[in-house]
Amino acid sequence: MTDLIRTFTERGDLAHLALFLWAAAASAACFFTLRELASATRRFDDFVRELSLFNRRVGGERKDDH
Repeated sequence: MTDLIRTFTERGDLAHLALFLWAAAASAACFFTLRELASATRRFDDFVRELSLFNRRVGGERKDDH
């Protein structure tokens, strides 16, 4: 990594290095956010599945009173 940074500094491409670092950080943040969103979706799906099972067990024995 230090060789890469030295190459950029010797050529005067600090703006390109900064842009690369920004893009890498933004991509990592996007990956982390999508991973957390997928995990939250799985947890919500599990919750809805358990709630449905509970409703079938408890509320399934009687019909709607209307």
